[in-house]
Amino acid sequence: MKIIRNPFLPFPGFAAINLFGVLFVRSNVKITERLLNHERIHTAQMKELGYIFFYIIYVLEWLVRLFLPGNAYENVSFEREAYLFDGSKSYLQHRKRFAMWNHD
Repeated sequence: MKIIRNPFLPFPGFAAINLFGVLFVRSNVKITERLLNHERIHTAQMKELGYIFFYIIYVLEWLVRLFLPGNAYENVSFEREAYLFDGSKSYLQHRKRFAMWNHD
């Protein structure tokens, strides 16, 4: 995974953003194995759905969740899977297809 450190992306309050498999990390953020694994899970999701469809579904789900109880970002299915399994180094080796919708 290519990593680009910069002071602009992601937006303030976030450590990193994965855009088409390239990781943009704020200059002051420590890159941990957990952070990398979280973003690798997103890359697997992107490859599975196709990059454009991943972002379309992500934004639509986030918009819907803005009107539901809880934190919209944390409740997006892609983020739930990534946060749930970012501590498991072996997760991607046995991850099932469309796991973002089947892990509950």
